[in-house]
Parts: sequence; structure tokens; C-alpha cells
Amino acid sequence: MRAYGLMMPLLVMFAAGSAGAADCPALLQGSLPELRGKGEVDLCQRFGGKPLVVINTASYCGFAPQFEGLESTYKEYNEQGLEMLGVPSNDFKQEDADSEKTAKVCYANYGVTFTMTKTQSVRGKDAIPLFVGLAEQSSAPKWNFYKYVVDRKGKVIANFSSLTKPDDPEFKAAIEKAIASQP
Repeated sequence: MRAYGLMMPLLVMFAAGSAGAADCPALLQGSLPELRGKGEVDLCQRFGGKPLVVINTASYCGFAPQFEGLESTYKEYNEQGLEMLGVPSNDFKQEDADSEKTAKVCYANYGVTFTMTKTQSVRGKDAIPLFVGLAEQSSAPKWNFYKYVVDRKGKVIANFSSLTKPDDPEFKAAIEKAIASQP
């Protein structure tokens, strides 16, 4: 009987945790290793119910200077709830295998403050679930710095090629639409 008394709070905690996961959009199920440190980014906890821009990045890509514009856009819209997630990838052979070097490019060279993960596969059979979901809703990234704008319900409302700069009016309009979306 005593063991049952101890188990009940655990069952209640487990049930409460499960309800939260059920409310989370399929796109945001799971976690990714954070670029700095040894922790994990729980996608539901960090981004659930928020407008989100997801970008596959690469430190040694000719589009890497877009980090500056992405950071500026993040700062411009973050107070309105926008979140941004950068996912480094070597799928196009332009990312370093050393996470410390990737972090230096992002944080020291470009001043990124939005969430970044360790290097992940973003296309093909090895793509992580987040990018499988993004591709199912729109298309797989065709190159580095492909941008996805996701509404508060986890639906892709627009995607943009590497050629689209972060200050592009259509990109910003999609962000504003995501911010205006209801959870």
C-alpha cells in the first residue's frame, strides 16, 4: 500500500507531461542538441504555440553573411513572440565537423542570439524529423539558408530560398502573418 502512495504522484506527473506532448504540433515533437553546451533544445517546450522561423545554416557557405540579417530580423520581431531556430547542416558540404568552430562563426563572428543546434542532416534519408516535417509541408531545403516560416500551430505558411535575404518584404510579411496567427 505504501508503494502505491509513492507511485500516485509519479503517475499524475507522467499524465500531465503526456497531455502537454499531445498538445504539441507533430512538427515540434522531439529535441535537438544545443550548439553551445551539452543540453537539449526541447522543441515543444521552447517553440510550441509561438511563430517560428527555421533555417538550415552552414558556416562556410557564401550565404553565411545572412546570419546578420537573420539576427536583425529576430531582434525586430522577438518582442512580438517570434522565435528563430538555426540548424547547421553539412548536407551541402559547407559546415565544419567541429561544433566549437560552428559556434564561433555564429556567436562571435555574427553575434547570433537566437537558438542554434549542433549540426544535423536536413534532407534525404538521414534528415531529422523536424526537417522531414518541414519538407512534407513545403519542400526540402535546396541549399543552405533555406528559410521556413511556421505559424503558432506548427504549420509552414511560407518557405524561402537561400537567395531570399532576411530583409525581403515577402519574408517579413510571412513572419507578420505567423505572428498574427492564433494558437
